[in-house]
Amino acid sequence: MTIKAVLFDFSGTLFRIESTSSWLRAVLDETRLTLPEAEFTRAAQGLHDAGALPGGTTTHVTVPEHLAELMAVRDVDATRHRAAYTGLAREVPLPDERLYDALYERHMLPAAWHPYPDALDVLSALRERGIPVAVVSNIGWDPRPVFVEHGLDRYVDAYVLSYRHGVTKPDPRLFTAACEALGVTPGDALMVGDDRRADAGAAALGCAVHFVDHLPVDERPDGLRPVLDLL
Repeated sequence: MTIKAVLFDFSGTLFRIESTSSWLRAVLDETRLTLPEAEFTRAAQGLHDAGALPGGTTTHVTVPEHLAELMAVRDVDATRHRAAYTGLAREVPLPDERLYDALYERHMLPAAWHPYPDALDVLSALRERGIPVAVVSNIGWDPRPVFVEHGLDRYVDAYVLSYRHGVTKPDPRLFTAACEALGVTPGDALMVGDDRRADAGAAALGCAVHFVDHLPVDERPDGLRPVLDLL
């Protein structure tokens, strides 16, 4: 198999969201609100346990019954994405109602995201080899400003985002759309992602699939480099 194009997931693959503590601290600073340290620690842990940070890990989360249906379809449009995550955040008492929307807004800012250490090297190497790249993401907003701010947008040829297509990975339509955008057949594409269920959907079309671990940035310095060895 000759790889002629690479599809990348966004969160947990090319970028990692900030920690829940950093997320909450940034919003408190922005709104000029303060919490005693013990209350801050409890609130940050509560938000983490609730899975309220979009892009964070959710393997440990038990979704409340009244939000389960909404969470299942959160990535099919922007409205449901916001409602789902602000709903999870509201499971945690905070001192001001404005904080819930402020938290949601914060997670979409480029400052809330950090590229993995090898993302630039791998993407630039693909560009040098003439291999086009698409980002295929289950998401409720446009992450392109994140790529632009961190200098990675120049290496991405197409963005295929679930909320714009109304379907989510592992639905093959997203991977098909990405391959069409890059002008390749699925059998000539490699999908790289961190979700063993969602990203594995590309295999049904004949794409090769490579998984990385959804780890903090400082714990995964070179998880993307094996992609270059697969070409």
